[in-house]
Amino acid sequence: MRIVIVGAGQAAASMAARLRAKGHDGPLTVIGTEPVAPYQRPPLSKAYLLGEMGLDRLILRGEDWWPENGIDLRLDETATAVDPAKRILTTDKGSHPYDALALTLGATPRRLPAALGGHLPGTFTIRSLADVTAIAPLIRPGARMIVIGGGYIGLEGAAVARKLGLDVTLVESAPRILGRVAAAPTADMIRALHQAHGTTILENTALTRITGTDRTTGVELADGRHLPAEVIVQGIGITPDTDLAAAAGLVIDNGIATDAHCRTSDPHIWAAGDCASFPQNGDRIRLESVGNAIDMAEAAADNILGANTPYAAKPWFWSDQFDAKLQIAGLNSGYDQTITRPGETDQSGSVWYFRAGQLIAVDALNDARAYMVGKRLIEAGRTAPPETIATAPDLKALLK
Repeated sequence: MRIVIVGAGQAAASMAARLRAKGHDGPLTVIGTEPVAPYQRPPLSKAYLLGEMGLDRLILRGEDWWPENGIDLRLDETATAVDPAKRILTTDKGSHPYDALALTLGATPRRLPAALGGHLPGTFTIRSLADVTAIAPLIRPGARMIVIGGGYIGLEGAAVARKLGLDVTLVESAPRILGRVAAAPTADMIRALHQAHGTTILENTALTRITGTDRTTGVELADGRHLPAEVIVQGIGITPDTDLAAAAGLVIDNGIATDAHCRTSDPHIWAAGDCASFPQNGDRIRLESVGNAIDMAEAAADNILGANTPYAAKPWFWSDQFDAKLQIAGLNSGYDQTITRPGETDQSGSVWYFRAGQLIAVDALNDARAYMVGKRLIEAGRTAPPETIATAPDLKALLK
């Protein structure tokens, strides 16, 4: 069986390794647009940009691993079309017949429109190695940076810039940071963390445009203010990469739609990672996380080889900001109650989410015990009354 994987990121590397580990000894090709082998993305905007991690540690597999495992890793090659009837993938460098095709295409950062200055020199997204390579020469003490967007992407970028000595202002148009992904108590903890490190956070502040002609000079706000800056980071989210799949006639629904076995609407094409959505607990969800990229890719690999096992995601996430770690277990969508437990320090604590009395998620800032207990309860489908969690002297007792 000829298997072709399109997209050379975390999901692709995990899927290729799983296929070989599970005994697939047929032709296996991995195709990636970037000129570098699959690498970790989360450290790009943190340890790598800070100079704490080199490229050798960023790369997921050594260059010898691919040929040693009989995998044809084709870099700097872009898929242009899929012919599902003939089972042929076409790229800018040739064509690849397949028996099974896996789409692990990831996602593309959103940018402000060009008419609003979104593509001016000096404006960046932070998603790829090329992005970090381009922005690194401008990251110097005293430079002024404006981060657009108060989600995790923007906040992580702001934290690194402050650690490197930049003057950082974060602009969020919504009433508060983390408005779409976390409850207000979590946002309060993260806001306080950033302000303690000297970041200026402007919430409920609309942006009109990025200013400049040959390169950015700052941003203009809806209230008429102009904030000068040499560097602009756009952290306004990502969009699943679905163009190739859509052109091939696959069903698109919040990403490339898959069934419970990670199979798309075409029986010979699978999808996994940031680009793919899947059914879970009566909903269709798409998860943007390393954990999901690995787990879904491995599930897809198993099912390509005939396992016929439904994929059940166990959502977990993390965000490193300054010297703090925010760990998240579960999905908080549809929560109707939260309780907050203070941590052992001023910059620690946890927020617990409930829906109809059932624990569904926990955010833990510098509180590994709260994260561990919450994660185990959620994965076991167990809960505890909110008032018990709020006042329990020993969280571990809840696991008994």
